[in-house]
Amino acid sequence: MKRHVLLGAGLAAAMVGSLMTGTASAQEQRFISVGTGGVTGVYYPVGGAICRLMNQTRREHGIRCSVESTGGSVFNVNAIKGGDLEFGVVQSDVQYNAYHGEGGFAEGGPHEKLRSVFSLHPEPLTIVARADSGITDFDSLKGKRVNIGNPGSGQRAVMDLLINEKGWSYSDFALAAELAPAEQSSQLCDNNIDAFAYTVGHPAGAIQEATTTCDSRIIPVEGELIDRLVEENPYYFKAVIPGGMYNGNPDDVNTFGVGATVVTSADVPDDVVRAFVDSVFRDFEAFKGLHPALANLTPESMVNQGNSAPLHPAAEAYYKEKGWLK
Repeated sequence: MKRHVLLGAGLAAAMVGSLMTGTASAQEQRFISVGTGGVTGVYYPVGGAICRLMNQTRREHGIRCSVESTGGSVFNVNAIKGGDLEFGVVQSDVQYNAYHGEGGFAEGGPHEKLRSVFSLHPEPLTIVARADSGITDFDSLKGKRVNIGNPGSGQRAVMDLLINEKGWSYSDFALAAELAPAEQSSQLCDNNIDAFAYTVGHPAGAIQEATTTCDSRIIPVEGELIDRLVEENPYYFKAVIPGGMYNGNPDDVNTFGVGATVVTSADVPDDVVRAFVDSVFRDFEAFKGLHPALANLTPESMVNQGNSAPLHPAAEAYYKEKGWLK
């Protein structure tokens, strides 16, 4: 009897200790959010992939990562500045303009605490038009019903730039729609718009939806204006959307684009950023396999290309340890 009592007391003590340890672990849990874009783009699944990898090692660092679908690049930068997001996926041009206080960020001034983490996949400007719209190039968008992108998105920032550079205004379109990415393909195929513009990594669900649901074409974006923009701005580059990637589009299409990058704030603690970065690079092959747009990435390109804001110190230290930083 005495032995059973002692065993019972020991078991009870062990259970209490276990409960107390569990409570402590729960109290030590920290939460971070990654702002992405529309669910039909590439930002959202890529952000989700990063969070899945980070959550797999949550016992090591005590940080739970969640992905958020947002309005896009501009929204993410502003949310990081306001402390509402810890990380965000943004276009390389938006990163540059936010850090330097240029373009759409001129009024608010430089986001001096913006820090780069790494770059991701290229994002060509992709113009998709109904085959019966008569649209064959960027200039023939004039007078048509065009989705220019929702305010706060990276595609809207690029369209604003091109429209301004051409000396156009939105009144030059029969309709300048501000649809979110999740809506644009269905609106195209329902004949509510003639074309939409999207800066996105390929292959992309929204482009697949548009080209398989209705007869639509990817339109080239090229010429002297594009040549000048690429020459004058380090965050733009020429791109080719491969023929045969999408139904009804057998030929390569020339365009230009930006890169997807991941940014954070200088206020985000070093250990959080290090855990975030390590989650991606500790099993890099698994990360690349999570989406086709990531397949050709290398650590060196992610560290040394497309990042115009300073690297977060914890990310910089990690890359130096690995020998990737030039």
